[in-house]
Amino acid sequence: MEKVCLSCGETLLGRSDKKFCSDSCRNNYHHQVLGENTNFIRNINNQLKRNRMILSDLNPDGKARSKRETLLKAGFNFKYFTHIYTTKDGRTYYFVYDQGYTQHENDFFTLVRNEEI
Repeated sequence: MEKVCLSCGETLLGRSDKKFCSDSCRNNYHHQVLGENTNFIRNINNQLKRNRMILSDLNPDGKARSKRETLLKAGFNFKYFTHIYTTKDGRTYYFVYDQGYTQHENDFFTLVRNEEI
């Protein structure tokens, strides 16, 4: 049985376990297979980094207050966070790595930093 390159379809010569005719074909194949998932993950990671940077810039001392409008203008996306922490009294904090926030009335947020990380 004749084996062909998984990328371009050319006949393979050489080793019996060979899957690609060249490094270029191997790279092209893996780029096509992993490309869409990689872009999706990269976009989410970029937004998480952006969210963390915004919280860090607005909270240099470890605890601060901010308005929703300020966060949104800076490019913060409330959809993306890394974990949730709920206190004993029921307050929920959303964290982006070590930077967190909790919402109060009138669209105010308390920004905190987790020093344990």
